[in-house]
Amino acid sequence: MIIDNFLFCSVPCIMTEEEPAITEQTVENFHGCYLLRSNSENKYYRGRTYIGYTVDPNRRQKQHNRGRKFGGACRTNNRGPWQVVVIVYGFMTNIAALQFEWAWQHPDESRRLRHSTKKTKKENALAYRLRVMAEMLSVDPWRRQALTVQWLSVEFQIDFPTNLQPPSHMTVLSGAVKTRKVTAPVTPAGKDTGRAVKTFPESTADVAIVAEDIVLSCGVCKASVEKSEQVTCLVSSCSTRFHLICLAKIFSLDDELLLPLRGSCPTCKTPVLWADLVRFRNGHYRDGIVEIQGAQALAEDVPEDAGAD
Repeated sequence: MIIDNFLFCSVPCIMTEEEPAITEQTVENFHGCYLLRSNSENKYYRGRTYIGYTVDPNRRQKQHNRGRKFGGACRTNNRGPWQVVVIVYGFMTNIAALQFEWAWQHPDESRRLRHSTKKTKKENALAYRLRVMAEMLSVDPWRRQALTVQWLSVEFQIDFPTNLQPPSHMTVLSGAVKTRKVTAPVTPAGKDTGRAVKTFPESTADVAIVAEDIVLSCGVCKASVEKSEQVTCLVSSCSTRFHLICLAKIFSLDDELLLPLRGSCPTCKTPVLWADLVRFRNGHYRDGIVEIQGAQALAEDVPEDAGAD
């Protein structure tokens, strides 16, 4: 689909000939930034856009369409109905998402987007906002984050240009989004007891099997590791524990930045994203399905900066 001569590609970050699957995604502890487009009957408002942050995109869209009295924004009040075009999510905190939101709203003021050109006469509001989104995903700090781009309105789903392809570890999807809150798992006593705990799904509940006599040790330095400072491999057959700092150093051997992007488990050699390890530590992926974002790209050893420059 072409919008004002600006062409995007709707394929996933692994470039193939197949179209991305349109599925409903359930996202845990959602922090995302969304782009709305007005379908107002008033031609003065039709086609306008709005960018915002939310923890529940479905509820937020309803608030915008119901009006300011029901939680909608002043700029969207009585100017709809509003349609969610695309959402960028996967931010680790609300602060990170709000920083992305501000830069997306104010590209002319963001120091990260000094290279970005201003809106041209040939671009409509939607095309301009989508171009800015693509440029943001290709620069620091966002290109190093495990983000997902989800198209909610397939009629506006367009192709990323060749020079602005998302980094290989990012995921591009189509379809609806549901949100679910999760909390970090705790031991039966509600505190760190120093005992090893492994969870297995059984219907809707988890069964905790506690090994009373096992002393947890780091898979890198072999020293004892407290629960408050540990991270666990995502692979159920491995589940090796590490000190956060020890694994971060292993992942960052070829990286000048403190926060690593990805690496392989020192024990089972499985390639994983650092963000997925942190999410698992915070209680995500407890339904027995561990989805490693960009796993195919990692396994194929795609260069880290592929498509980012």
